[in-house]
Amino acid sequence: MAITRRTAIIGGGVTGLGGLLAACSSSSDTAATEASSTSSAATVASTSSAGIALDAASWQYDSSHDVYYQLGLQYVRDPQAADYEKLAVYVPGKYFTGTKNSDGSYTVTTNSSGKVGGFTAATAPIVFPVNTPGYAAQKPPSSYSYQDVSAYLSAGFVYVAAGLRGRDSETSSYTGNAPWGVVDLKAAVRFIRYVGDKVPGDTDRIFVFGMSGGGAQSAVMGASGDSKLYTPYLKALGAAMSSADNTPISDAIAGVMAWCPITSLDYANAAYEWNMGQFASTGTRASGTWTKSYSRDLATAFAAYQNRLGLRDSSGKKLKLARSSNGEYLSGSYYDHLVSVVQDSLNDFLARTTFPYTPTSQGGMPGGGSGSAPSGGTPPSGGTPPSGSGGTPPTGASGGSSSSSSSTTYKTVKAYIVYLNSDTTWVKYDASSKMATVLNLKGFVLSQKQPTKDVGAFDGITRQETENVVMGLGTSGLHFAAVSRQVIAAGQSGYAKLSGWKSAYGASSYSTDFAKTDSIGTAVARRLDMYNPMFYVAKFYRG
Repeated sequence: MAITRRTAIIGGGVTGLGGLLAACSSSSDTAATEASSTSSAATVASTSSAGIALDAASWQYDSSHDVYYQLGLQYVRDPQAADYEKLAVYVPGKYFTGTKNSDGSYTVTTNSSGKVGGFTAATAPIVFPVNTPGYAAQKPPSSYSYQDVSAYLSAGFVYVAAGLRGRDSETSSYTGNAPWGVVDLKAAVRFIRYVGDKVPGDTDRIFVFGMSGGGAQSAVMGASGDSKLYTPYLKALGAAMSSADNTPISDAIAGVMAWCPITSLDYANAAYEWNMGQFASTGTRASGTWTKSYSRDLATAFAAYQNRLGLRDSSGKKLKLARSSNGEYLSGSYYDHLVSVVQDSLNDFLARTTFPYTPTSQGGMPGGGSGSAPSGGTPPSGGTPPSGSGGTPPTGASGGSSSSSSSTTYKTVKAYIVYLNSDTTWVKYDASSKMATVLNLKGFVLSQKQPTKDVGAFDGITRQETENVVMGLGTSGLHFAAVSRQVIAAGQSGYAKLSGWKSAYGASSYSTDFAKTDSIGTAVARRLDMYNPMFYVAKFYRG
């Protein structure tokens, strides 16, 4: 199977907040056709992979569940973070024939006739969890647990849990800011391809999956296969760039599953204000504050971006925003499409739900080893709150709506619709057809999706957001959103006349941060490109 970047993101959303659309308008059938006819050879330079190995005589065996596994495999030659740059491999027992060694380990050979879930050692998919909420680090497994991987192994998958650096893995000797988390993931994929048939599975069918920040990094991984931007980072680790016969090794993957991915950080500030912030009127969005004007200007900037991005719906219709009599650009084909997405979701929910209905906690991605989802909800910025935040909404949060309650039971669909319309009528329901019609985006946001983050939701005004550290250097957050610099540069003379403004919030602070480079010599803007799936798939960008 030849893998293209377009194929790699099928199944994973790669949009920012406010753009809850699939980034690629082509159908999966079209993508599959392209995948079967398009070659995607790695373009990276070769480098020695000496020191990277997997010993076929060092497998452990769980006889109770018929699983072979190895833990603590170093997947790069020159690790910067030896405590993270290791992985564990779990293989269904039927794919191997094993002989027990004197020390209790096993020497294995491939059993080509063994089958699990319709797969063989040659055809089994290989899956990598990316459990990095808030772009946090993912520790490699230090002990074996069948429960963590049982669902995948019983389905016939080969499961690989790789340690990955993140924004919370900063030490005096290494950092975990972008792009190192995805660099580590790419290196781990390259390791699996480098060791070849020592690990069963089809290396043209590698999939990654994650939620929130992990969903974002999964989407980046899917879209950026063999990107030259990652080459100097991979070489710095001594990643497997070529096989023993100097054939280039690829880090492109076959697919992604991404739950609520926090992506498109370049315009996320603007998307958040267009999608939610423009409907709020408290905190940093209160009348008379400079941030209220900043919010409005960001929403307008999102419309300009959206209209240049070139998205289309499944029928090929261009998705654009248009000026509206009320609010910021709450009209046009993109707006209508987004309302239709909410409407389809509501009708799907009503069709699948048995009443009486009592809301429960929101679910996440399936568990599994390092890939298990964090318990409970995660902040909209993508996971674990910054140290000291306590997880509470920031100043400017409008507070939760009644939708957060899990104690109310709705006896009928009618009662549930009444609840949805408790503040304003935004849903009409036809009992005869059992279909709901969503009237507008504002009602949905006020009822179900009120903003919980200040203006500057991802690139914070004082660099206080999780993503500021993701794009920062070590523990120091940096500004990264060019759209925020542009909006502030254009509006700061007016902002200065409103309440709350400080000169430190000016555009010059963004320019200063944008000039800073990481250990490889890469500036913030390029690192942001590397962590933006849209950079690789949309013509608006040049990836």
